Amino acid sequence: MRDVGPATAGQGEHDWGGKAGEPAIGGFGPLLAAWRARVGMSQEQLSHASGVSVRGLRDLERGRSRGPQRRTVEALAAALELDAAGARELERAASLGRPRPRPCTGRAKAPADGRSAAAPGDVSGTGPASGPRTESCGVPVVPHALALPRDLRDFTARGPALARLLELADELDPAHPPVAVICGQPGLGKTAFAVHAAHQMASCFPDGQFAVDLRGMDPSPASARDALARLLRALGVADDAVPAGTEDRSGLLRSVLHERRVLLLLDNAADEEQVRPLLPAHGPSLTLVTSRHSLAGLEAVHRTELGLLRREEAVDLLTRIVGPERVRREGQAARDLVELCGHLPLAVRIAGQRLAARPGESIAKLVGQLSLVEARLDTLRAGSLQVRAAFAVSYRQLSPPARLVFRRASLAARPDFSPETVALLADVPARRAARCVQDLSDAGLLQPHPGAERYRFHDLLALFAGEQVSEEDDPARITAALDRADRWILRRASAAALLFDVGDRAGTRCADPDPATAPTDREAAHAWLEAERAQWLAALGRAQAAGRHREVVEVAEAMHWFSDRTLHWELWTEVFQRGVDCARALGSRRDEAIQLNYLAWSYNKCLHDHTSALTTAEAALAVARELGDRLQTGWALNYAAEALHRFGRFEESIARLHEAAEQLRDRSDPLSRLAELTTLNTLGRQLRQVGRADEALLMHRRSEVLCGAGARGGSQDLIGLYLASCRQHIGNDLAALGRWEEAEAPLRFAVARFEAALMPAWCEPARLDLGRVLRRLGRHREAREVLTLAREALARLNHPRHGEATAELRDLDGPGHRATSR
Repeated sequence: MRDVGPATAGQGEHDWGGKAGEPAIGGFGPLLAAWRARVGMSQEQLSHASGVSVRGLRDLERGRSRGPQRRTVEALAAALELDAAGARELERAASLGRPRPRPCTGRAKAPADGRSAAAPGDVSGTGPASGPRTESCGVPVVPHALALPRDLRDFTARGPALARLLELADELDPAHPPVAVICGQPGLGKTAFAVHAAHQMASCFPDGQFAVDLRGMDPSPASARDALARLLRALGVADDAVPAGTEDRSGLLRSVLHERRVLLLLDNAADEEQVRPLLPAHGPSLTLVTSRHSLAGLEAVHRTELGLLRREEAVDLLTRIVGPERVRREGQAARDLVELCGHLPLAVRIAGQRLAARPGESIAKLVGQLSLVEARLDTLRAGSLQVRAAFAVSYRQLSPPARLVFRRASLAARPDFSPETVALLADVPARRAARCVQDLSDAGLLQPHPGAERYRFHDLLALFAGEQVSEEDDPARITAALDRADRWILRRASAAALLFDVGDRAGTRCADPDPATAPTDREAAHAWLEAERAQWLAALGRAQAAGRHREVVEVAEAMHWFSDRTLHWELWTEVFQRGVDCARALGSRRDEAIQLNYLAWSYNKCLHDHTSALTTAEAALAVARELGDRLQTGWALNYAAEALHRFGRFEESIARLHEAAEQLRDRSDPLSRLAELTTLNTLGRQLRQVGRADEALLMHRRSEVLCGAGARGGSQDLIGLYLASCRQHIGNDLAALGRWEEAEAPLRFAVARFEAALMPAWCEPARLDLGRVLRRLGRHREAREVLTLAREALARLNHPRHGEATAELRDLDGPGHRATSR
C-alpha cells in the first residue's frame, strides 16, 4: 500500500482532514501516515528511529492495529519530532482505538434464546470465534490477568535474536502458526527477552497479547488444563463454557484462535507435555515459549538459545543501570565487574542494582568483594534477586542421580570435561553419567561443547556446584572420588603417551584401566591426550601433593616422546618440573638427570625461556657427569648449546655441540644414535647460521647417512622424522649456498613427512623455509600460497618464526619481487 500523505499542501499544523484538536478522518493510521509523509520519513526510517518494527508500522497505517499502547505512541511522536499539541493529537487518535475496560465483574447475561453467554462463534469447539468476549453493553473484555508484564527500559543487546522473532511476526503463515522456544541456562534473561520481544511485536497482534506463567520451576508446575482455562477466559470464553477436560479445552483454544491475530507468551515451561496442548494449530498467531529446558521434543519450532552477553554488551547493561558517568569514571573497574559476573545478565543486573542503590559506592569496591571467590555468590544479591537462588531452583528440579553428577562435575578440572570423567568422579556407570550430563545440558546447567561430547560450567554455576559438594558430600567421599579418578586418568594418559615411545621401551605398554575403550593408535591417543590434558595435568599435581612420587615420575617419563610432537603446549614445563621434584623426593639421581634434561628442553622449545633452559641444562649436566651417564651428558650439552646460541654465544655453543657429539659417538643403543642425530643436526644448523654453510652441509650429509643405519635399531617412524629434519637442514644449507633449485626437493620431503605425522610445530617452520626458496626461484604465486599457510599456522602456534613469514610475504610485494618478475 502506498504511504498516505497530507491532504493539502499549506494546511495548518494540525489540520489533517479534521477539525483542529480532533483526530483525522480514518483514525490513527491515516494520521500517522500523514505525519510521516509530512516530515519526509519512510517506514524504514521511522522504524529505525522509533524502535517499532516495519511490519508494525504497516499494520498501524493500514488500520489493522487501531489502538497502539501509549509507550508506542510516545516513541513515534518522539521519532517524528512532534510538538506537544501534535503528540496529544496522535495519542487521542490511538486512545479511541483501544479496547475499553470491562465495566462489570459478573458473568455475561444469558442471551434471549437461553444459550450460555460466550464469545461470538461456537465456543464448544466446533467453529471459530471471531472476536473478544463482550458484555451485554458490547464493551470488549480486557484480560488484565494475562496482560504482558512490563518491559524493562534498560533492556540491552540480543539484537540478532530479536530480529529473528520480528521476522516470524512479519511472515506469519496461518497454516503453520509459528512457535518460538527461548531456552538457556538460569540467569540469561529469557523471560526479560521474551517480554521485550512481545512488547516490540504488540502492534502486529491487535487481537491481544497474553502471558501465562507456567511455573515450570515450582515444585508443582501449572497444569496444561489450568493454563488452558485461564487463556480461554482471557480470550472471551465464559466460565461455564470452558470444557472440563484438557483435550476439549485445547480444542476450544485452537478454535477460538483460528482467525485471531494473537500473541501468546508461555513463560517458564516445565516440559513438552505441559506446552503442547497450549499451541494453536491454525491461524495468524505467534507463540513464545521460555524454558530453562531445551524442550527438544517439541516438533517444528523456531529455537532461540540465548547465550552469555559479550563483554561490551555486559558493560552496556551495567551502564544503563548505574548511569554512563559512573562507568566513565571507572571504566576498567566496570569491565572487571562484568568479567567477575561471567557476562551473565542476571549477575550483571544484580551487581548494577546494588551499585544503583548505593550511589556513593565505587565500582572498584564491589569488584574487590566479588574477587573473593568463596563469597562471590553471597555478594551477588540485591533485595529478592539472588544468583544462588536462581541456580537453586533448577538444582531442586533434578533427579538424585543428576544432582550427584552435577555436584561431582565441579571437581573436574576446567575448562571442560567428558562424561567419562564425571562417571569416575561420581562413581556411576559411564552410560548413566552420559544420560545425566545430557539432562543437565537440557536444563541449562551445563554448556555442551560444539562438535564434541564435552561439557563446561559457567563460572558462577561451577561455584554453586562446588557449594553443593561441600554441603551434601562427606569430605572422605570427595577425597576418595578424586583419588579414584586421578589414578584412572593417569594410567590411561601413560598408556596413550607410550604409544609414541621408542627405544628400549618400544615394545612395552602401560596397562590401560579400560582396554575396551582405550585408544589403539597414535591418532586416537593424541586426540584423547589433547582433549583430557586439563584433567591429567590436574591429576598429576594431586598425585604429587599426595606423595605418589614414583607415579609422577613414570607419567612424566611416558610423556617424553609425545611431548616432542606438541612443542606448542606450554604445560610441558609444569609436567617435567613435577618430574624433577618427585625424582629428588625419591632420591633417584638418574631420574633427576633425565627429568632435568626434559625440563631444559621444554624451556628451550615450549616457553622459549633460554635463561631458565641454560640453568636447568647445567644442573642436568652436573648430575649426569657425577653418574658417568654419557647419554644424559650428551643431551645436557645439547640443551645448554641451544640456550647459548640464543644468547649470541655462538662459539661456546658450537664447542658444546662438538663435545656432545664425542660423548654420543659409536654408541650401540638406538637412543644414543638418536641423540647423536639431534646433535649433528643442531651443530650443522648453527654452523650455517654463522656463515659456514659448506661445513653445515657436510655435517647434515653425515646425519643423513646415520639415519639409514639407525633405521635398523630404532623406530621406523621416528627415524623417518629425524631423516625429515635432516633433509630440512640440507635444503636450508643448499639455499644458503645459493643452490636454490637443489634446495626445493629436500624441503618438500620434510614438509610432507611432518604433515603426515601431525606435527605442526615441526611442519610449519619447514613450510616457511620452502616458501622462501620458492620466492627465490621466482615462483611467486606458489610462494605466496605456501608462505600464507605458514604464517597463519605459526601465529596459531605462537611460534617465534611467525615474524619471518610475515617479512617474506611483505618482500614478495617489494622491489625484489618487481625486479624478479621482469
